[in-house]
Amino acid sequence: MKDVRASAKKTVYDVCGIKAGERVLIITNRVEKDGVADTEVISQAIYDECLEVGADPVIITQPVKSSLDAADKAVIAAIALEPDVCMSISAEKLGKDAAAITNPYVGEDGDTYDHVFDYMLRSRKNMRAVWTPGITLDMFNSTVDIDYPLLKKRCSTLCELYKNVERVHITAPAGTDVVIPVKGRNPMSDDGDFTKGGSGGNIPAGEVFISPVVGDGMSTGCQGKIVFDGSIAVKYGTVKIETPIETVVENGFITDIRGGKEADMLLDTITTAERSAKEMGEDGRLPKDVAESYRRNARNIGELGIGLNPAASIKGNMLEDEKAFNTCHIAIGENYDNDASALIHLDGVIKNPTIVFMYEDGSEKTVLLDGVLQF
Repeated sequence: MKDVRASAKKTVYDVCGIKAGERVLIITNRVEKDGVADTEVISQAIYDECLEVGADPVIITQPVKSSLDAADKAVIAAIALEPDVCMSISAEKLGKDAAAITNPYVGEDGDTYDHVFDYMLRSRKNMRAVWTPGITLDMFNSTVDIDYPLLKKRCSTLCELYKNVERVHITAPAGTDVVIPVKGRNPMSDDGDFTKGGSGGNIPAGEVFISPVVGDGMSTGCQGKIVFDGSIAVKYGTVKIETPIETVVENGFITDIRGGKEADMLLDTITTAERSAKEMGEDGRLPKDVAESYRRNARNIGELGIGLNPAASIKGNMLEDEKAFNTCHIAIGENYDNDASALIHLDGVIKNPTIVFMYEDGSEKTVLLDGVLQF
């Protein structure tokens, strides 16, 4: 196992390009397992490397947050101070911005943001960021110290191939057969280069992802069958799948879920998010129309991602699982284009997919064949 300081050094120097005098906010939790608090150890190692480079790091510790919990007010306030770099080294999630859900931030372009983190990163674009929901010490040590120039090249090539793509057709051995519309959408790259303002992504890095066109419930959006057979994010954490989860997708939304215990967990998570959104509208925490949108989008197809980190594998931790070679992942819930907000974003991994890009001119390009890159 590589030393934690080596991966911390890679994060500070290569991934974030932190310089002397920069303010670095590290948000973490303390959760002990077998006498070791992984996120705390990782955070301290990054803190120490920041000091080595002459930066000004600060660590804030808050309780563990799920996808349905609000972040501590002190955390939200610290992010609002706009540090040069913000790192969420979390056992689960950073936490929602309760105030911004009710009164969203509005960017200069008119876009709205329901979290100060997203507003600072994607609208003001001065802050750089890293987020690591579910990071473990073993994962940090084994998947972070990789060849970033090669990863960046692969991500760049895939993003280039996305130009003028109208639809993506995905099939896989477990039964997936779905068409995902992406016309007008831009791919995003988690290539491990977060050195410029407005850039950020996961550690471990290694995926290209895109938000599908949001269905109107009638004739647009994703269509087909998605069968998750790798792992799935649910409210209990990430579950490694034993019995494949079969889902039916119509006009961009999940309409049916079948399988074993994992399917039951997924359905329970979705219905909990639907119920919570409805309650937030009824008790005034959200305007009723916004609450209805959150409820509806709990079944939205919010992301298609392709894993590109050769050091990652499916272990039952989504932060690593979704980066694994020979996989793609599709998320249910909130998307990244800020036009389908939800209380959840549930990634599900599909093994050994064949992915075909279908272009506006009628041509096609296979980018993965039985999970193997074709470029």
